[in-house]
Amino acid sequence: MRYVKLAGESVPAIGQGTWYMGEDPGRRAAEVAALQQGIEHGMGLIDTAEMYAEGGAERVVGQAIAGRRDQVFLVSKVYPHNASEHGVAQACERSLERLGTEVIDLYLLHWRGQYPLEETVEAFERLRESGKIRHWGVSNFDVDDLRELHNPACAANQVLYNPTQRGIEFDLLPWSRQRRLPTMAYCPLAQAGQLLRHPVLGEIAERHGATPAQVSLAWVTREDDVIAIPKAVSPEHVRLNAAAGALRLTAEDLRAIDRAFPAPTRKQHLAMV
Repeated sequence: MRYVKLAGESVPAIGQGTWYMGEDPGRRAAEVAALQQGIEHGMGLIDTAEMYAEGGAERVVGQAIAGRRDQVFLVSKVYPHNASEHGVAQACERSLERLGTEVIDLYLLHWRGQYPLEETVEAFERLRESGKIRHWGVSNFDVDDLRELHNPACAANQVLYNPTQRGIEFDLLPWSRQRRLPTMAYCPLAQAGQLLRHPVLGEIAERHGATPAQVSLAWVTREDDVIAIPKAVSPEHVRLNAAAGALRLTAEDLRAIDRAFPAPTRKQHLAMV
């Protein structure tokens, strides 16, 4: 597994996402087991949010990390409607309780809402000073949002990124790289839809003895400042996601992906799901 520097710490380039976890009690045991297996395979960064199943995903994560908290870099996110001075603190306390931990390693604003950024940042800083969180960052922020934020304490920006959604490459990724701001890529497999059935990814996967999903993860994390957070529940998918951290795409592979999924040539609206 390769690692990425985030706020001075080394975190795995491929972590674990939890969107849609916690929605079905009948799947809880499998979800907990998958996260634990992922930790054992080196995917110790786990991303969740109070939005996911309205706290249900955080409860799944809390159960999964019980007894192994020191092996995990824990990321959660606050709803925009909770991002006021007092709302952030209250939301964080609820997340901490569901996660069964005393501290969140990285706490993100899920997307911009009605509250001024200054108010949210001040609340984040108070949480950091009190030891409730270790770092804070943002999600779904474009370049203009980051310019307005203008705060070097921001530790990461989490955005949609995969071969079918490359808009951030035009300006957001270069801007972030100049400032050494890591990018966390959600939906790096495009929610396992048509992307994974594309013949180009299939051909590349065959050359490497890999899967199309592994090729997509290797592509997303091909630079040393992008972290992918795919979700997996089956043991085989967890294993394959972890193994993708060792896959190196060739220049020929990258050119083939560029031809199939062209890079942006102009500014695009920031994509979100």
